[in-house]
Amino acid sequence: MTQPIAWLDGPYWPYLALFLFAVLPTEIWRWLAVVFARGLGAESALLDWVRAVATALLAGIVAKLIVSPPGALAHAPLLIRITALAAAVAVMAIDRRRMMLAVLMGEAVLIGGVWLFGAV
Repeated sequence: MTQPIAWLDGPYWPYLALFLFAVLPTEIWRWLAVVFARGLGAESALLDWVRAVATALLAGIVAKLIVSPPGALAHAPLLIRITALAAAVAVMAIDRRRMMLAVLMGEAVLIGGVWLFGAV
């Protein structure tokens, strides 16, 4: 049997694991994006495609959370979840720069709706 590496048995092994399994996999993609994006213009067709894919992924996640929510959100009635989404979208339609206000409005409608009409 081989001996373990001495410095991995100490208090530093969680930092090594964090670096190997969390930092490296994400940082590689960030640096590659920086390298490849240098020649792209802000209005390029490739960036339009990336924005469309990111928007579609976000819409899919929101739809999944509305239709089949996990955990405590599953106890909130569907109508309240849809109303909270509509309130957040309404705030975004009024002013797209106020994303945090839209999130807070959606949360307020969801919490208030469950508190008034639903039983969690």
